[in-house]
Amino acid sequence: MDAVRSLIENIDIPPMYRVRQQFYVNPLDDVEQSCTEQIGALSRLQKLDKGAHIAIAVGSRGISNISLITASVVKALKDLGFEPFIVSGMASHGKATDEGQTELLAELGVTEEAVGCPVRASVEVVEIGTIASGLKVYMDRIASEADGIVVINRIKTHTAFHADYESGLVKMLAIGLGNDIGAKSCHQLGFGKMAENIVAMTRMKLEKLPVLFGVAVIEDGVENVSKIEVVDADDILDREPELLKISKSYMPSIGIDQIDVLVVDRMGKEISGDGMDPNITGRYATPYAHGGPNVSKLAILSVTEKSHGNVIGVGQADLCTKRLFEAAELETTYVNSLIATVTSVARLPMILPTDHDAIKAAILTCNIMDFSHVRMVRIRDTLHLGEMLVSEALVDEVSAKKNVVSVEGPLEMKFESGTALPVF
Repeated sequence: MDAVRSLIENIDIPPMYRVRQQFYVNPLDDVEQSCTEQIGALSRLQKLDKGAHIAIAVGSRGISNISLITASVVKALKDLGFEPFIVSGMASHGKATDEGQTELLAELGVTEEAVGCPVRASVEVVEIGTIASGLKVYMDRIASEADGIVVINRIKTHTAFHADYESGLVKMLAIGLGNDIGAKSCHQLGFGKMAENIVAMTRMKLEKLPVLFGVAVIEDGVENVSKIEVVDADDILDREPELLKISKSYMPSIGIDQIDVLVVDRMGKEISGDGMDPNITGRYATPYAHGGPNVSKLAILSVTEKSHGNVIGVGQADLCTKRLFEAAELETTYVNSLIATVTSVARLPMILPTDHDAIKAAILTCNIMDFSHVRMVRIRDTLHLGEMLVSEALVDEVSAKKNVVSVEGPLEMKFESGTALPVF
């Protein structure tokens, strides 16, 4: 890499300023009480026989307090005389194996000891029909044999398409509870058809299977559980679009439209399904979603341990580091990418030896006349935006924003053996 370093050795990393932003904050006071009261008020449950076995689907890796939410739903159902158990609603994750999905649930804190009921993760499915497009509809076998089905999921903007239904109860029913085979089917025609296919698949499951209700979770701008709404199965398709609007209104952002260099300290599956949320970076893998900043060059420095080497989304970066590459588990990444039918997210960007090199290379290639005036932003990840670093060229712009609490600096970005020292 001597030739590479000779090209970037005269590039200076500019002094940075710490920016603190304020987003919507409204944590829910009592998760258990909210679940208990709403579930207890469902008239549908009064018609269900005592002792009924109820499958509760859990799967998203990013939901704050998912263990507590799940335990609260379990307790509420037990208090009504039912026998709940957990099934995995995570499509192909965990390498699409029973053991892998059980391990992922345990990482979320969803174990029998923690939530108070059995955990029966399986990727076995049954076919329940075919929608108008010709795609087959599959359902988790264990859930399909239960007396009732409940889904828990966060309502959130999707990373690859924007529509009335994105990430939420509908997607959990259509894809999460379809396991890897169902996920393949739903993705078969691509994200251009995803919006209509997840609705058609969910509608069939609502008609043919004993779905009782969904537990919709909405988080505020700093990841607190802000709202839990228990939605009767008959109301899921009507209610979810409104809940999605609420969720989007709470979503944080970098708040800068034009960025020359964006440095992201870490990516991860618990941060976003795409490792880095494109709604934050502006780097989308499909043409069916849009928004966020215009970023000339994006450098990603590392991947979280909880990702287990899944670096899906790394293909949306221009540069990455050797340490990220060495942590990548390509088979896991490729499985995720192939089932989603989007290969660009698994491509490897230019790999630089160190963080220091990657940031310098990003500045060199960002296509501006004066590198000393680079519009550079550094964030911890796309989920935590309360603090970020910006270069001097952006100070006046961010200082004028209403949600900016403070701007401090200048600060020198420090490195140890080429690795950027933590600042968040």
